[in-house]
Amino acid sequence: MTAATTETAAHAPVVGTGHTRIEGRDKVTGAARYAAEVPFAGLAHGWLVLSTVARGRIRALDTDRVLAMPGVLAVLDHRNALRLTTDYTGLLGTRPDPTCAVFQHDRVPHLGWPVALVVAETSEQAREAAEALVVHYEQEPHDIELTAEHPGAYPVDGHMPAVTGKGDLEAGLAASAVVVDAEYTTPEEHHNPMEPHAATARWDGGRLEVIDSNQGVTWVVGELANLFSLDPAAVRVRSEHVGGGFGSKGVRAHQVAAVMAATLLQRPVRVVLTRRQMFSLAGYRSPTTQRVRLGAGPDGRLVALEHRSISLTSTVHEFVEPSAAVARVMYDADAHHTANRVVRLDVPTPTWMRAPGEAPGSFALEAALDELAEKCGIDPVELRLRNEPERGPVSGLPFAGRNLAACFREGARRFGWADRDRRPRQRRDGRWLLGTGTAAASFPSGAAPSTATATAHPDGTFTVRISAADIGTGARTALGLVAADALQVPPDRIRVRIGDSDFGPAMIAGGSMGTRSWSWAVKAAAGELRERLALGADIPPEGVTVRSDTTEAIGSLAPAERHSFGAQFAEVAVDPATGEVRVRRMLGIFAAGRIVNPLTARNQFRGGMIWGISMALHEEAVRDRASGGPVGADLAGYHVATHADVPHIEADWIDDTDPEDPVGIKGIGEIGIVGAAAAVANAVWHATGVRHRSLPIRPDRVLSAPGPAGAPDA
Repeated sequence: MTAATTETAAHAPVVGTGHTRIEGRDKVTGAARYAAEVPFAGLAHGWLVLSTVARGRIRALDTDRVLAMPGVLAVLDHRNALRLTTDYTGLLGTRPDPTCAVFQHDRVPHLGWPVALVVAETSEQAREAAEALVVHYEQEPHDIELTAEHPGAYPVDGHMPAVTGKGDLEAGLAASAVVVDAEYTTPEEHHNPMEPHAATARWDGGRLEVIDSNQGVTWVVGELANLFSLDPAAVRVRSEHVGGGFGSKGVRAHQVAAVMAATLLQRPVRVVLTRRQMFSLAGYRSPTTQRVRLGAGPDGRLVALEHRSISLTSTVHEFVEPSAAVARVMYDADAHHTANRVVRLDVPTPTWMRAPGEAPGSFALEAALDELAEKCGIDPVELRLRNEPERGPVSGLPFAGRNLAACFREGARRFGWADRDRRPRQRRDGRWLLGTGTAAASFPSGAAPSTATATAHPDGTFTVRISAADIGTGARTALGLVAADALQVPPDRIRVRIGDSDFGPAMIAGGSMGTRSWSWAVKAAAGELRERLALGADIPPEGVTVRSDTTEAIGSLAPAERHSFGAQFAEVAVDPATGEVRVRRMLGIFAAGRIVNPLTARNQFRGGMIWGISMALHEEAVRDRASGGPVGADLAGYHVATHADVPHIEADWIDDTDPEDPVGIKGIGEIGIVGAAAAVANAVWHATGVRHRSLPIRPDRVLSAPGPAGAPDA
């Protein structure tokens, strides 16, 4: 057929209309295969053995008895493992976490450190043998406790400046009519997705192939190639379906161990992490202690702002939770100082977790803004509107769109904020004290270079290929809509293939940059293909393919502060007799660029807001000081919000198309959690008259908190 017949006479745009997920039926019927479900002939199974001490050295491993057990094929440890290369900088601009470079030495830097891999014919045999392996240690004293004044704290730049400052902070505070000076803490939090981390490695004709569950095949290819000193072209990583990631599914010990074992045995080897192992090897959000000092005039306008945060990292790798960075975007003052510091402790390395920095940082900053509003006698929404900056408070750059004020105005209208009595402890419903709270949200809006191909077939259909990752966001569906509009054909004529490194380099699913980056590449490829087809030539049997590369286009963007914004509103009920806190309703209004698929986007926003409820009221990982390990390292001991905890949650958005983006996208994956915990905490204050500056707001903390002066009896 000719190219001209592939176009419809009048194409109605589909970006911005709701569509169910392309792969939805396969997922709910079980047809979609995840990383641990793909069959292979001759498959062997590896089981990681993790250290049972928090610090020390491996003195001996009793492997002989384990090797004699039924089905056992090999035991890998520091004495016989392949040597790895770790002296490199990876895709994300950081050095690799040595935790993934398994079995390179006899040192143990934290509880749950990988010390061996047992490989057997079946998963059951591997697990039994791994649990039978006796490891002898020389144990050393360990330190796992993070404190605000830890002597080992030091500033860390991480992926942004460690310290920023302008103006005389102390003078500004001294001259302020109203001052807030408070310390806020957030606990260690884990983002274990429903699908455990899993990888299968095999060699095929001299080429390494890894079937994996990850957030970016390009990322994993680069790391494995570097670690094993391979040509990246000799490594193929596939990750078709991913059951959640939230920042945790990068390069971990299980992938590297699987490659090691497959290389030794020359047969496919699969390694799957258990839920308990994920608490040691999948990363987590560091606990934070944050001090916020605000100085304002009687009208609530900020004169001085200081936001300092301290978090922890491991002794083997440096990772910072940049909680103070949120203040560098949200509010300005003549004296404006922020600092992120970190302490090295004998714990596993933290990692990116949904809205890294912004989630815990917004709790502290937005709670402090609420305290300032109370002291000034100004409505919390009005206080924020009065402190809207014209340019980036630290960078001085213009905002590439900042519609936060519109979010607050629309949210306040829909939430019924005007009917609110600002005084605390004024509303009751039987035994319940009722309160409402609000908070602002922001998250960076970035894009990274990606490549994509678009192919026209003789039957009038099209195939789009890109090394994207769908970690539950509906990326396939969104990219299909973008391609359909660029080609001006119905979506059912588009086939989207993702999750294969052979499709070329692409951005990871992270930093709320995935859909924006991939759509840029897809639209470029599809648009050029449509232009080529418009010439009317016949389409050959192999099709017509166009490849795009957005490196130059994205690199030419002018410097600016690019962010999505939002306003969070929450209503809570607190039982003063039991300390129970119930969220009754939440509303989030967001300015997050053009929404590609409203159906999946609303679920993204709501999912983040639900996580905010969980952060505010439930989530808290506790480490045992004696062992150095987490207490209750499973989804029974680590509490998260369940269906009964989730009330009516409404998420919506305002028109906020980004003119610099080819599709108008900004990014929505993480902003839903930002500010959500603060809105809940502020609502708890409004209900009870008591400030809770430490999360989660557990019943015992509600009961033990001192009552407000002059408050009526519960």
